[in-house]
Amino acid sequence: MTSLEEARAWLTLTLNPNLTAANLRLLLARYGLPEEVLAQPRSRVAAELGERVAAALATPPAEALLDAALAWLAQPNHHLLTLASPGYPKALLDLADAPLVLYVVGNPAWLSGDALAIVGARRASAAGKATARAFAEALAQAGVTVVSGLAQGIDAAAHEGAITRTVAVIGTGADRVYPAAHRQLAQRIAQHGAIVSEFPLGTPALPHHFPRRNRLIAALSRGTLVVEAAVNSGSLITARLAAELGRDVFAIPGSIHNPLAKGCHRLIREGAKLVESVEDILEEWRWQTPPLPFAPQPTHAAAGSGAAVGVGTPDHYPQQPPEPSPPDDPLWQALGFDPVPFDALVARTGLASSEVSARLLEWELEGRVAKLPGDCYQRLS
Repeated sequence: MTSLEEARAWLTLTLNPNLTAANLRLLLARYGLPEEVLAQPRSRVAAELGERVAAALATPPAEALLDAALAWLAQPNHHLLTLASPGYPKALLDLADAPLVLYVVGNPAWLSGDALAIVGARRASAAGKATARAFAEALAQAGVTVVSGLAQGIDAAAHEGAITRTVAVIGTGADRVYPAAHRQLAQRIAQHGAIVSEFPLGTPALPHHFPRRNRLIAALSRGTLVVEAAVNSGSLITARLAAELGRDVFAIPGSIHNPLAKGCHRLIREGAKLVESVEDILEEWRWQTPPLPFAPQPTHAAAGSGAAVGVGTPDHYPQQPPEPSPPDDPLWQALGFDPVPFDALVARTGLASSEVSARLLEWELEGRVAKLPGDCYQRLS
């Protein structure tokens, strides 16, 4: 996507620790592309932009840092998109602080075209993750790219559901995976879609990076769907940023007793579109399945992953939905789609706690019931 000379010039500027983002934008606005910026006499830069900027520009980043970035870029499926690249996603230009460079693992073409962001709680319920996975799978089949943040919970479920058509925006360097438990998922995303970061290689996961990541998730997407979120969830930041950019905001409602539904309810009160099915989104967009933005090429291995990772339904997901319990079963009737505390189930049924515990464990192993934080249980079917 970018020639070696162009990449070196962009990296020389953007990896300079003494130049702020504002400095870089000012330099590019005044002098043009990085090659022209770097060719300016120090005296001219000092006269026009000040001695501090001139001194910073005259002190390039360590050569080892540049060499490491170029070596990463030379690997298969590794790309650097710059503001001057033809493939730079135009949707990001709606941001006042659009990234000057993007590090991409996978196919950069997935960053362009219609996409929906699916975000939500990290500590999501089993039902919430199942919903995110099902929505993502249906959207991908309809030709919508699913964008999320590779976090635990709803993000991971969305990526898994749309594994053949998904983009992960991360808050670390593109050479890192956070959380580490998602390393295999990241390999699969890179194999079929794309992983993108604006942060330099080697950047660790720091709290203030994730709001910055969220703005890219919102900007890359035509709309944002919040599946589950508490009232203080970072997902609401993504939704707010989406609204500020003029993007659609969708939210799935839940039980009034579920704390993970309160953020979604708040969004709906503030004007988000209530969603009960994928068709609600597709009808809102008057969606017609478009052609792919590029001709997909078979990929035999994810970048840096060695052998290709197989794609399919993971073994730990049931292939067929379990048979429902008899409707007259008192414990089944006491359970609901809302989280129910264990003690409440004992009180509702009059059964011994040991019997309730044993049957709940059996149903949990069968995939009929999910155990939630706080010793609560919830039906899944």
